[in-house]
Parts: sequence; structure tokens; C-alpha cells
Amino acid sequence: MAEKIVILGSTGSIGENTLRVLEDMKDRYEIYGLLARENNEALLKQAERLHVKRLGLINEDKAKELREVWNGKLFTGRSALTEICEGADAVVLAVVGVDGLLPFEYCLKHGIRVLFATKEAMVYGGRLLRDLIDSTGTEVLPLDSEISAIFQAIRGNEENEIKEIYLTASGGPFIDRTLEEIKRATLEEALRHPNWSMGRKITIDSATMANKGLEIMETRWMFDVDPQKITPVIHRESIVHSAVKFMDNSVMAQMGETDMKLPIAYALNYPDRKGNCSEELDIFSRGSLHFERPDLKRFPCLRLAMEAVRKGIPDQIVFNAANDAAVELFQERKISFWNIGEIIEASLERHRIERVGSFEDIFLADREIRALVSEVTKSFTR
Repeated sequence: MAEKIVILGSTGSIGENTLRVLEDMKDRYEIYGLLARENNEALLKQAERLHVKRLGLINEDKAKELREVWNGKLFTGRSALTEICEGADAVVLAVVGVDGLLPFEYCLKHGIRVLFATKEAMVYGGRLLRDLIDSTGTEVLPLDSEISAIFQAIRGNEENEIKEIYLTASGGPFIDRTLEEIKRATLEEALRHPNWSMGRKITIDSATMANKGLEIMETRWMFDVDPQKITPVIHRESIVHSAVKFMDNSVMAQMGETDMKLPIAYALNYPDRKGNCSEELDIFSRGSLHFERPDLKRFPCLRLAMEAVRKGIPDQIVFNAANDAAVELFQERKISFWNIGEIIEASLERHRIERVGSFEDIFLADREIRALVSEVTKSFTR
């Protein structure tokens, strides 16, 4: 019998790629439910094309519009994030931001396998989420290319101590720009990623390298590893998706084309490796591969993230929430590209969050930091 799978964030880049991979896996998976934040038109098209009977839409106004043209089961509001997961065997977690923590917690407690691409959920959840994963034993598989690469490198070496993790980064669109050029960067420039096709938020995060900072935090908790062992590496070709060095100095790396369908297919087929629709890597046409250290002066968001993960959970949450809010402001053209890092730094300096003892504390902290960002932003002008 096919497993019932729900895709949270089905209209985004990860969701669309997951659906493409699932087209060749109808014997293993039944698409049980699809959820989007507000793109009701794309969600309806997916439902009609795939004959899905259960949909979720977080935006209540968009949900009213959808009800007028669709008669299937519809879950609405933030509660839809968990309600649509009931009865599922597996959930693809690809919604952006702190909202991903709700279904992550629900699935862990109900034994529903989680295939996650929402790094913010792991960052926000931190030790609380890591302990819940360990106590429930619910299977959690990464979809992000870098975290998947680390997962694959560790497989078969679980009993061996990790010496260092090399977390690779393309460097984004500004890797060769001067500091002054980066300070003057426009929204359009920030959205032109040289290697990957992704959503707007993650593309901007890649341009600031905040995304790599979030992945350091994600790696720290996914593998429960000392953050001092995680080293970000600029790898412009984006062929080595990350690597792990063990105590004998052997380095295990995972390579592949810049195609998100590859790690998605790996997670969906796990523990097997099967043919899929991802692009095949031709190593002979690729030539040389290059690796270099990131410039933390030109990319202060990465520096701030590395400092935050060493300080602990409160600073991680502040970094995540402040970055999320600042990127929204940048997309609305209310602040400059450089202001994103300045707002994060000011938020880290001014926050008063000392302890996070529950998931409710996390949601409260997120709201507090967003309010703080509103105050901090008043001191920045374009």
C-alpha cells in the first residue's frame, strides 16, 4: 500500500521539485494533502492536476476565494499546518519561517516521518527540537542539498567521531563584488543567484550569506555537533554539496549537479538509491573545483550567525527572526541590502531574551524580536 504524503509549501520551489520527483514514485507514495501560504491559484492547479482531495491554505482571505471554486476538504489558518498532517505517513516540510516548527513538533509526537527543508524550524527549535527527535525516535530526513550531503557522508560512519564539517556555499551573486558595491546592491541584483533557482527569501539570504549562517545552526542541531567543528567554505561551482572530515583525516564528500531533485529523491527513496529525474553530473565536463574561505567583512550576516550559534539558543532565535523581518523590509524596498546585516546586529545587541524553555517561549521570542526590529529599523534610512 502506498504511503500517504503531505507537502507543506507545495507551491514553492521545494514543493514543486518534490512533486516532480513523486511523479515517478506513484507505487510508493499517494499525495494525501497539499498546503500553501497564500498562492491559492497555484494550489488549485496542483490539486486538479494531481487529483488531491485535501488542501491547506494559511491565508484566510485567499482560502475564502478558493472555497468558491473548489469543493474538497480545505484546512485554513495556522492550524492547517498540523490538521492536514493527521493520518499522513510522511510530511515534506517546506514552509518558510517559524511556522514550520508547529508541524515539525506535531509530526515528531505522532510518529510521522519528516522530510524537512525548513531550516528555520531546526534553528528556532534548537535543543528542544533535537531532544524531541531523540526521545520520539521519529525519522527525520533533510532535503536541503548541503544538509543532505552531510547526512549522506555520515551514513555508515555513525560511530566515528567527526573532526570537521565543511559546509559549502556558492557565495551568491556578490562573491566578487567589492564592499562598496555590495552596500549599493539592489533587490534585482540580490535575486540573481548564479547557480540555483530558489524562492525569493532564500535567494536573498544566499546573497547576504545569512543562509549559510542558518545552515550552520541547522547542522549544529540536526547532527548535534559542536558548532566549532562546522566550517563554511566558498565553493563557486556548487558541485560538492558539503563534506565531513573524520578523526583519521579522511574526508567524505557528496557531489552532484545543482538540482534540488537529487536530495529530494534521496530522502523520498531512503534508505535506497534509485533512478530519478534529477540531472546527472558529468565530472569530465566540470574541470577544476575551487574552495576558499568566506570574507566575513563583506558578508557580516555570516559572521553574526557564527557568533550567535556559539552564544546559544536565544541569539540563534534573534538572528533568525531579525533576518526574516529585515528581508521582508528589503523586499518591500523600505531598507537597503546592507541594512539587513545592520538590523540583525542591532537586534542581537539590544534583545533581552535570556531563556527558552518551551516551544511557546520560541513563538513569544519571535514576536518580541519582530517588534524590536520595527524599533531598530527607525534608525535606518535609505
